[in-house]
Amino acid sequence: MNRFLSVLIASVALLGLPVAHAANAPVLLPVANDPTVTFRLWFKVGAQNDPAGKEGLSALTAAMLTDAATRKHTYPEILDLLFPLASDYSASSSMEMTVIHGRTHRDNLAEYVPLFLDALLAPAFKAEDLERIRSRTLNFLENTLRFSSDEELGKAVLYNTVFAGTPYSHITAGTIAGVKGITLDDIRRFYAAHYTRDNVVIGLGGGYEPALLERLKAELARLPAGAPAPVPTPQPRPLRGHQVTLVEKKADSTAISIGFPTDIVRGQKDWYALAIANSWLGEHRNSSGQLYRVIRETRGLNYGDYTYIEHYPNGGQRLLPPQNTSRRKHLFEIWIRPVPNEARHFALRAALREFQLLIDRGMTPAEFELKRNFLKKYVLHYASNTNERLGYALDDVFYGIAAGHLATFRRMMDELTLADVKAAIKKHWQTENLQIVAITDNAAAFADALAADAPSPLTYASPKPPAVLEEDKIIGTYPLKIRRENVKIIPVTDLFVK
Repeated sequence: MNRFLSVLIASVALLGLPVAHAANAPVLLPVANDPTVTFRLWFKVGAQNDPAGKEGLSALTAAMLTDAATRKHTYPEILDLLFPLASDYSASSSMEMTVIHGRTHRDNLAEYVPLFLDALLAPAFKAEDLERIRSRTLNFLENTLRFSSDEELGKAVLYNTVFAGTPYSHITAGTIAGVKGITLDDIRRFYAAHYTRDNVVIGLGGGYEPALLERLKAELARLPAGAPAPVPTPQPRPLRGHQVTLVEKKADSTAISIGFPTDIVRGQKDWYALAIANSWLGEHRNSSGQLYRVIRETRGLNYGDYTYIEHYPNGGQRLLPPQNTSRRKHLFEIWIRPVPNEARHFALRAALREFQLLIDRGMTPAEFELKRNFLKKYVLHYASNTNERLGYALDDVFYGIAAGHLATFRRMMDELTLADVKAAIKKHWQTENLQIVAITDNAAAFADALAADAPSPLTYASPKPPAVLEEDKIIGTYPLKIRRENVKIIPVTDLFVK
């Protein structure tokens, strides 16, 4: 692709105009006045490509490229060389995408680019690097994820449970047994099979010169030819009723995640319609969501309550959606941040009741206008710099959004009607068939209370208005219709083992 065509494609994409993207063509975002240059090399590989018994191989291989030695330099030497450049490079490995990411000042390109390319083209694959990265990964699986963040733990269990039996059936980090069983030969074979010149998309943004693109293309042409066979789109088993997984863990509070798989992805009209409804129900880190108002603001039960129409990893560490975690299958997800154990049953009822009320009633015209106007402006924050815009441009290629997701998002906020939103809610959202996950103490007692649909009254340390107390009576007896045989209890130490 010549320079003129590359600039034209980037320009019309930013304007929201349609443009075709040839298979594996570079994704370019030249910004003449940007003093930095951003690299995002997207390899079409992820956790879905992990062989059985080697879960975590994709993530471990990516880390062995960017967090390890090359044939020219040890890992400490690489860190010493990058430090005076105020630059680094890293890998993000998700379910279907692995992105080798780097960013540097354009004045440092002569020193930086050889280091960046060596990481990808000349990895050393040393045993000491593997053991260091393996130890870090096992510590995450065995300790950090299990015992540091009940919120992230609940979401991981939700995804693993919903997608059990599919290529999405384990988190990106893998399983304990899988990571322990990975060898250097496994990594070498995986690298040779998936890090090929036919399996990469070059992403380049910022104040670069045309010669840099040509250099990248020439250097990446040294990778072997070929591409692995595509992985079929995951087909999760149908949910029947309310399926509940309770993770037994000593804790004073309960983290709850609820979800079901959906076929909606970015670029589809219904995705943007649901984005409006989702913003009203539980926009991430936004205090105007209905769940936030009911559970936190009115009753003070937790820190926040949010909902999602697509995969949103590491939500506790983010204010805005991430880039380059695209996937073909998503969940609708409700995230109830930890509530006191005595309020867990009530909070679950409150969340599902509000979700059902939205399905039954829809949004009012005023709510619809407020939310679509909010989102049209809010989405401008999603990509505030070249680096983030380049990430979204790669995701647009993944989803096949010629006009660009962010431009389409804003345009759809003008075109969608309240009837469109109501129709999308009725078509895609339901509460009959759900997977519920709770990280909680004394799980057996919770299981019995859920199966009995036992009342779950709240008590408060300070007075509440009569209207709130009256609504509490309704929420506290809201029927969940959970069958005891559909409730499974798992000790926290049994998670992510194999």
